[in-house]
Amino acid sequence: MKGPRLVRAVGLAGLVAIAVNGVVGSGIFVLPATVAAIAGRASPAAYLLAAVLMALVVACFAEAGSLFDETGGPYIYARRAFGPLLGFLVGWMFFLSRLAACAAIANAFAAYLGYFWPAASRGSGRVAVLTISIALLAFLNVRGVRSGAQTVNLLTIAKMLPLVVFVVLGLLAVDPDRFRLLELPPLASLKQASLLLVFAFGGFENANVLTEELKDPKRDLPIAILLAIATTALLYILIQIVAMGTLPGLASDPTPLASAAARFLGPVGAGLLTLGAVFSTLGNESGLVLVGPRILYAFARAGQLPSAVARVHPQYQTPHVAVLVFVVLAWLAAVSGSFVGLVAVSAIARLIFSAATCLAIPVLRKRLPPGRFRVPGGLAVPLAATALSLWLLSGVDRAQAAAGGLALAAGLAMYLVFGFRGRKTANVPS
Repeated sequence: MKGPRLVRAVGLAGLVAIAVNGVVGSGIFVLPATVAAIAGRASPAAYLLAAVLMALVVACFAEAGSLFDETGGPYIYARRAFGPLLGFLVGWMFFLSRLAACAAIANAFAAYLGYFWPAASRGSGRVAVLTISIALLAFLNVRGVRSGAQTVNLLTIAKMLPLVVFVVLGLLAVDPDRFRLLELPPLASLKQASLLLVFAFGGFENANVLTEELKDPKRDLPIAILLAIATTALLYILIQIVAMGTLPGLASDPTPLASAAARFLGPVGAGLLTLGAVFSTLGNESGLVLVGPRILYAFARAGQLPSAVARVHPQYQTPHVAVLVFVVLAWLAAVSGSFVGLVAVSAIARLIFSAATCLAIPVLRKRLPPGRFRVPGGLAVPLAATALSLWLLSGVDRAQAAAGGLALAAGLAMYLVFGFRGRKTANVPS
């Protein structure tokens, strides 16, 4: 490929931050109440089971990531394993999940900011907050992958600090009689809670997309995402224990972490956790503006979108056209509220690209030399992870299934509109 190229500027620490940032989102600030309502005092076990199940999928992403140094993540894995059409559809669903999340989280950021500035959560104030936040993140990501990644790093630290304070000080105030560490809830409750939590552990795959901008992708990717899922699993379990151990009526509280913090830290604690939610949503939004455009860039470079989308800025060495396209779409979805339909797609999209990545592992093992990380146990883990993803996919409701079907049809139409130009590059080794 002639012309400016992407620059390898992201190291292991930055990659871990991107993966952790993708997982720890606004959901953790309300999730403890939902899980407690389902699984009761035994809810820590649901977190542990979900983490173990999700580790199977993460292991497959780790192996796939160790095989490539090309931008695109799940899109690249599926394209190399299954060809250009299925690769594009998997990448399309991955892109929609990032777009939907960016639009939804931008609105969540405005809502949390409304705690400190009420005008931010409604009317023209909301539109202004959405516009300024998305425009600022776009500017930082056009200026360079370093500035984009550094923004993610700073916001990840900013969101993690309040949660760490919550856990460390909260553990000193918990009532151990309010939870059971080793007790399992009824099977039906365990399944329901684990299904919810599997989605809560998603987002680590953001790290897999930036392969061409990583200093040592084949080494760092497996380490980063495995470390991220272990870290977040421990954090989530400790947060649940503190919330359960300090807040009576947790299951019915709409702001569980802020309410729990208020009990052992006073009003300052509630404000601290709400500020953490502000940084958390902005951090997630920042990560999505970093990752989402790279999928469009990968499409265009493979000839599956107009070539202009694959342009790299001659000075900043970023896919600036793809960044601008992504943020404009995200802004329109966020401001108009049309992202609601996309949110219904995002759950299905996640399962589709997760299942496709797990299914790709046996094929990629035959076609490529071994990477630096290989999932032990032969085909057991990839098959188990695929079965898990398909099992979860079978639980979607009719509205979600219809939305997913429409999304796939739109992806197929786009593939046909732009022809089969990607066929020539689909099977070129990276």
